[in-house]
Amino acid sequence: MSASVVLITGALTGIGRATALAFARDRAHIVVSGRNEAAGQALVDELSALGAEAAFQRADVTREAEVEALVAFTLSRFGRLDVAVNNAGTEGRPAPLADDSEANYRATFDTNVLGTLLCLKHELKAMTQQASGSIINLSSIVGQVGMAGAGVYTASKHAVEGLTKSAALEVAPLGIRVNAVAPGPILTPMLNRFTGGSEEAKAGLFGMIPAQRGGSPDEIAETILFLASTKSPYLTGQIIAVDGAYTAQ
Repeated sequence: MSASVVLITGALTGIGRATALAFARDRAHIVVSGRNEAAGQALVDELSALGAEAAFQRADVTREAEVEALVAFTLSRFGRLDVAVNNAGTEGRPAPLADDSEANYRATFDTNVLGTLLCLKHELKAMTQQASGSIINLSSIVGQVGMAGAGVYTASKHAVEGLTKSAALEVAPLGIRVNAVAPGPILTPMLNRFTGGSEEAKAGLFGMIPAQRGGSPDEIAETILFLASTKSPYLTGQIIAVDGAYTAQ
């Protein structure tokens, strides 16, 4: 069987980076994307050292022309698109709703919701021509529950889950699968920003998790690999929480 062709947005740090490395260990062909050219090329070198054929394409997911060019680059380089991981996202500026701003709403929704929509649009066009493919969107536990002080981010992830389910329904007859992974608090640079770098704030978040710890990016990456694989052919339209049992409460 030929190697899978995988496209990962927001691939340069955190969950995206861990996912790229996991696919590289599976010897996939990988296109990684982000907004930092130097970091992207450095990641390509790491992936290549693991035996993967890899390439970087700079793209801002809020700009449709760049998303369209990203998918076109993937098809030109590798001839097809088997797996897309829509990981690019932002935590925005956490704040009580009474203190929130239009600017924060627009910046958060442009990246998390519009970015996911634009990626789905162009990835699904490519996969429809193949009549195959698996797309994994990145949600969060706050795609399913509320969080005080992070209403805009919470709303954006609820929207990502709605897009995931609607897309899955549209393309299920074509043999294309669309799912989302909803992580709990994961040890990433985004979590550092969200907590202001406060170890006390992180400990407070972890204390809310029944498993009594934060997750690792590798744990999310392995779930993404499963959803991308031939081991889950009947699994589509689902939101898979990887959260130490938080949403089981």
